Amino acid sequence: MSLTTPSDVLRKTYGDDILLSDDQSESTVYQLLKEFVYENQTYAVMQSEALKKEEEVALFRVISGADGEYELVTIDDDDEWETVSELYDEMVFPEQNDL
Repeated sequence: MSLTTPSDVLRKTYGDDILLSDDQSESTVYQLLKEFVYENQTYAVMQSEALKKEEEVALFRVISGADGEYELVTIDDDDEWETVSELYDEMVFPEQNDL
């Protein structure tokens, strides 16, 4: 896989805990676990309390707006999601080899 570079645009702007609202206007606090740039696109790996209990994470593409705000977009493309997920796993478990 291609190299990733660290990013901290979300952490600098919003801190470690980010409040996200869904389509039903329900808000959930997510902890920002990791941000990185891959192929000129910034990604965020985040986890809510519910996801933490399931040992799962949420992956988002970070889009910067003209107003200096950032938008988190769900990754709908399966190939992109799989790539970002694998990159995150490589960062978290760098010594793990396929058996």
